[in-house]
Amino acid sequence: MLKRFFAPVAIVLAVAAYMLPVAAHAAKDGYNHHLVIHVDDDDKGKMNIALNNAANVTNYYKAKGQKVQVEIVAYGPGLNMLIPEKSHIHDRIVNFAGSFDNISFAACGNTMKKMAKKSGKEVKVYDFATVVPTGVVRIMERQDQGWHYLRP
Repeated sequence: MLKRFFAPVAIVLAVAAYMLPVAAHAAKDGYNHHLVIHVDDDDKGKMNIALNNAANVTNYYKAKGQKVQVEIVAYGPGLNMLIPEKSHIHDRIVNFAGSFDNISFAACGNTMKKMAKKSGKEVKVYDFATVVPTGVVRIMERQDQGWHYLRP
């Protein structure tokens, strides 16, 4: 009889203990919502969809009086999105980065090193992008922190 009572209680407590750090993180940074967007294709259409998604989510929550933090993580062929001389969406991304203070860009350091080795020259990304050691791990870390994940 006691097992039937305590088993569900134990499950509820375990779930609450797991979710507590996620809720605490969200409360600390001032944002109601968090979204990480994954870009790994050198495709203009997908890059534009990623920007559209980020803007649409921002505008949706803004209309509700809520704040959302969005990070677009680019790696592999998708890193070209953040390389000025290779970006298929150069004008749009420059204007976009200056228009949204809640949207950031992360460039994969591993991809940058591989591209530099292959081309024999340093790879530089836009000044508004942050270089992270690895794009995949960045996405994993964001998910561990409770961020929602989207791949357009």
